[in-house]
Amino acid sequence: MADLPTHARAVIIGGGVVGCSVAYHLALQGWTDVVVLERKRLTSGTTWHAAGLIGQLRATANMTRLAKYSADLYGGLEADTGLSTGFRRTGSVSVALTGERFSELKRQASMARAFGIEVDVISPAEAKSRYPLLNADGVVGGVWIPSDGKADPANIALALAKGARQRGVKIFEGVKVTAIPTAHGAATAVVTDHGTITTDHVVNCAGLWGREVGLLAGVNVPLQACEHFYVLTGAIPGLARDLPTLRVPDECAYYKEDAGKMMLGFFEPVAKPWAVEAIPEDAEFTTLPDDWDHVMPLIEQASHRLPLFAEHGIATFFNGPESFTPDVRYLLGPAPELSNFHVAAGFNSVGIQSAGGAGRVLAEWMDRGAAPMDLGDVDIRRMQRFQNNKTYLAARVKESLGLLYADHFPHRQNTTARDVRHLPLHERWAARGACFAEVAGWERPGFFREGGAAYDYSWGRPSWFADTAREHMAIRTGAGVIDMSPFGKFRVLGRDAEAVLQRICANDIAVPPGRCVYTQWLNDRGGIEADLTVTRLGPEEFLVVTSGGAVVRDFAWLQRHIPADAHCIAVDVTSGEACLAVMGPHARRLLQQHTPADLSHAAFPFATARTIEFGMATVRAHRLTYVGECGFELYIPADQARHVFDTLMADGAITPVGIHAMDSLRMEKAYRHYGHDISDEDHVLDAGLGFAVRTRKPDGKYGPFIGREAVLARRAQGVTRVLAQFLLADPEPLLFHNEPVLCDGTVIGHLTSGAYGHALGAAVGLGYVPAASLAGRFEIEVEGRLVPATASLRPFYDPESARVRV
Repeated sequence: MADLPTHARAVIIGGGVVGCSVAYHLALQGWTDVVVLERKRLTSGTTWHAAGLIGQLRATANMTRLAKYSADLYGGLEADTGLSTGFRRTGSVSVALTGERFSELKRQASMARAFGIEVDVISPAEAKSRYPLLNADGVVGGVWIPSDGKADPANIALALAKGARQRGVKIFEGVKVTAIPTAHGAATAVVTDHGTITTDHVVNCAGLWGREVGLLAGVNVPLQACEHFYVLTGAIPGLARDLPTLRVPDECAYYKEDAGKMMLGFFEPVAKPWAVEAIPEDAEFTTLPDDWDHVMPLIEQASHRLPLFAEHGIATFFNGPESFTPDVRYLLGPAPELSNFHVAAGFNSVGIQSAGGAGRVLAEWMDRGAAPMDLGDVDIRRMQRFQNNKTYLAARVKESLGLLYADHFPHRQNTTARDVRHLPLHERWAARGACFAEVAGWERPGFFREGGAAYDYSWGRPSWFADTAREHMAIRTGAGVIDMSPFGKFRVLGRDAEAVLQRICANDIAVPPGRCVYTQWLNDRGGIEADLTVTRLGPEEFLVVTSGGAVVRDFAWLQRHIPADAHCIAVDVTSGEACLAVMGPHARRLLQQHTPADLSHAAFPFATARTIEFGMATVRAHRLTYVGECGFELYIPADQARHVFDTLMADGAITPVGIHAMDSLRMEKAYRHYGHDISDEDHVLDAGLGFAVRTRKPDGKYGPFIGREAVLARRAQGVTRVLAQFLLADPEPLLFHNEPVLCDGTVIGHLTSGAYGHALGAAVGLGYVPAASLAGRFEIEVEGRLVPATASLRPFYDPESARVRV
């Protein structure tokens, strides 16, 4: 092995397909001073035994774009490097054995067409025609994607490695990383058993070892290896080499022709975590013991579905380790703990089809200092610190693996590794019949039913649809209470706190104490990095409130934008306060019974915060809303939450309301949700949030607010893309997200979110469309059916917001 350099601009840890892809794409960005370190040999972790399926349809538009890029890249790598990747577009057939699964496939097909992928919904007979080996008994229908394919995983990685080397990247095998020292919030070097490399950037592409490599630098990378199985027949004479990939998710199985043999792979509902305590030191091209008992029920199903397995038998049983994450989405991007530590790991058995796109966007992210598109689905900053706990991971990934082929119902809840984070009022909610949903680890009431209930799922109306409707209308017509305690709460303090926040916030937060300001944090492109409120508590103290799922991301953004010389600190106080949102036309009257404070509109106008007495407690009341009704958010010391709750609920006039009703309420008002309707890719003016931007506020101590120039430029050129609200003409269909939007018969966009508008009497959705299209005739495609819809830039419910400001 050649001597290691003493310095590199970037050090990539891990020589699997993902590490090689990052290296290749950094080289394409002109980064030639890049080193890849592989502890054993290239591809020897997971890449070497991957099945090599190249599917393109993913859960969201950008994930689909990245998977499509991977397929296109692999098709052209041979011309670039001279190494064949074995990539062939043989197509894929996915079949449904239940009506609910077929609904899911039809929705996916609609989404695929909106994303530019050719797809056909097919009958059982057509599925049999596309895949003659299929026993179509019980098949309800399916989808056919002709551009999907398969490839040789190891050769893809080696081709990417060669392409990187050709452009100056240095790759070293047999080098183990032993330490990653840090200083001043950044990694400074990578220490190995062959020497130390100082570096400007560290990239963790360590796959199975991703968690351990992260901990060397104090970075949380929540993933855990599981045993992953497939079996192979012997050679089958006459087996067609151009067979499509066949997926039968209802039987947890996929089928692939492999060098004249037939491969059968599994995503079983209960997986087997591997090496929970530690991965063996000598692990390389690891194979694990056969476990026939674990997969035999699935093999028996497969022998019925593809009778050739019963005829030819199984010649090879393979068991190898793959890494999985708590939510079955991979981990990508800058770690929140360090400014120059990047992650691309935890690919949940879709690493081959994801590696090309993930490597490209991470390289661009590192080069530009900002994500090139909305990557919130896989951004590592969505992960909570507790999720790196070994016991938690081992429990969760037993379920994670099987979720890849489970029905992807709306609002589906994990059943493992629950009850880690409880609200101060958890037991109170449970006693009132809460069915809990997990959000960022918090157990939050999803809906309520007397006597309690459990989730059931459907692409139609689940049993709890009526419960959510009741809660929704309670807030529209009376009063309801929503527990918002998991919302992130950051105290920003110091004599420079105002100057720091004026630089970060697009709105003007130089307001008197007791005022609340709705604002966004923007990037240099005018894209939305955060959507939140800032309340001035005192001359040198502010409270930032953001959504529970954005706590890690937003706190990291805040900390990184506090200048080193600023007299300012930020403290995450999320768990220190409970928050109850009491909303509805009767909310003020019911609250007034328990406080001597004057809650009238004249004394307590909208966007105001006051410390008040409530019962025998002292709370801070904020006059804000996320549901479109008059109400107050009560911020309560956690130790007084039960007293306030019991006082509030004593007369039974206030209805407990869960998060699903909160979502349908905000959809009627077209209130944006970060991560769905707005992201760092969406310009604040396109999103219709220009009213919360103050370009004329004076430059502060740290200059103009981030994104100001991009806002001015967009205002000068005009907005051509807008976020519109859509209301279906038919009261029956349901909207969730990603449904195609058609104008005058042509697909022009897709919905970013959707819910049923119980007060409006039909489903509503939000989606970006060309501004010039608003005069056209709109339809939304739902499971292949075109449903007429009305579009509006103003909310369909209370467009003047008169109900909020009374």
